Amino acid sequence: MTSVTTLGHMQLALLEAHAAAARDEVPVGAVVVGPDGIVLATAGNETRALCDPTAHAEVLVIRRAAEKLRDERLTGCDLYVTLEPCAMCAAAISLARIRRLYFAASDPKGGGVVHGARVFNQPTCHHTPEIYDGLEEDAASDLLKTFFAARR
Repeated sequence: MTSVTTLGHMQLALLEAHAAAARDEVPVGAVVVGPDGIVLATAGNETRALCDPTAHAEVLVIRRAAEKLRDERLTGCDLYVTLEPCAMCAAAISLARIRRLYFAASDPKGGGVVHGARVFNQPTCHHTPEIYDGLEEDAASDLLKTFFAARR
């Protein structure tokens, strides 16, 4: 299910990740696209800027899209993110009723979708989106590796 539009949305998420890195935030970017294919919101990590450990790109972009739609449910919306969401973000994705989740790089250490908690596989999970991984994986992984290598 890879299309030019899908790649374009992930490219936009990568731009958000680069902007986050420029702000000295962990370089993760996210985009929410509405059912009509229109971008509703974009975000990059802002945990340092906001002094908020929950200010992950996914949480911020879900908040912005929900505010724009004036609805806490993002039914029919798709989320593009450059890194496998953590358990907190996966739970937010479920609660928002995101239709499809596309993520670039997997996160064996902190991921909560195909690694770790596997939130969507739990019997208490309210909603499970369709999941597509590996889209622009190399670009996202390289950005993260470069960011962390510069800090070691």
